[in-house]
Amino acid sequence: MKATALPEYTLAAVVHEFGQPLGLEEVAVPQKVEPGGLLVEIVACSLCGTDVHCWEGELAIKVELPLILGHEMVGRIIAIGEGADVDSAGQPLRIGDRVLWTHAVCGHCVMCARKRPTLCRNKIPYGQDTMKQWPHLLGGLAQHGYVLPGSGRLKVPAGVPDDLASMASCALRSVVNAVEQAGRVGPEHTVVVQGAGPLGILATGLFARAGAGRVITIGAPDARLEIASAFGADEVISLAAHPDPKDRLDMILDATGGMGADLVAEFSGHPAAFAEGVDMAGPDARYLLVGQLGSATTQIAPGNITKKNLTVIGSFSGDLSHYRGALTILERFAGELPFDRLISGHYPLSDIGSVMTRMQNYQEIKPVLLPQEVSS
Repeated sequence: MKATALPEYTLAAVVHEFGQPLGLEEVAVPQKVEPGGLLVEIVACSLCGTDVHCWEGELAIKVELPLILGHEMVGRIIAIGEGADVDSAGQPLRIGDRVLWTHAVCGHCVMCARKRPTLCRNKIPYGQDTMKQWPHLLGGLAQHGYVLPGSGRLKVPAGVPDDLASMASCALRSVVNAVEQAGRVGPEHTVVVQGAGPLGILATGLFARAGAGRVITIGAPDARLEIASAFGADEVISLAAHPDPKDRLDMILDATGGMGADLVAEFSGHPAAFAEGVDMAGPDARYLLVGQLGSATTQIAPGNITKKNLTVIGSFSGDLSHYRGALTILERFAGELPFDRLISGHYPLSDIGSVMTRMQNYQEIKPVLLPQEVSS
């Protein structure tokens, strides 16, 4: 094992009970790294809606407490296990390099055999797996983290800053996967994006860059819609100005000559958006679902899907290729898309409680916690 001096303990935001105030506590740091593993100093961890759902106990995915919250992170290597000195793209790794890493997969279950690692039956998801067993440090809201041997890892390019690299490790890679699953969009297509959070805004940018003839983004508040316009939305529809779903549907029908959208992409996370999206989709259209990871339900008339010959596509997470794509996009479009406008603030790790409350109140778009900064 190659390593710098390792601390005995680290500070982490641990969830013992759903919805209870978050604070920091000491957690033991592994003093040895197994073959294929890495130990990192976490330099940035951004938050997303999934973290809020997980903390509240409303995530559709089963989680076991206690756990260290956070799954969008970038780390700087401080220890390298045997055979882990090369990343998943063949680049050499050294102490001090920054990396992103995927959830850990087994590599031998039926879904791994089908090359669908995001659906691995034995997956260990960072920020959602219990910390009861060694190596404990499986969440991003901590000063240190452990990269399991089953996790793909990628070296972060020098030109990508910590906060955007952190965002790439979940939000952007999920959008890259979703846009890929949605299939071709061209100048003949109208795309409706439901949601103006980080995923919806990023999707707006990627669909526009993919060549969609028109991108319409629906969401709130209006400040987020302004960012969506900067990312390439041709039109925006404000939920505040148009709270009635019928009004929003009429606007989409007017914009498409009564046909409806060729592709509707849901990134809002609100269950009621599902029925609305089906209504907005035109005949033989595609409906892409990404944001629905909460446990709430909604009602819908399934005949609307049948009558329209609608293709419904569920898109979940992303594999190593999507992490790599996300980093490439950050480099390639750095001068074209205002990624930095999505970062709503930088905070020391000790501010996690107040930042989570701000997330609940939609006062943050993409806050970034800095684990190496802890206020007294």
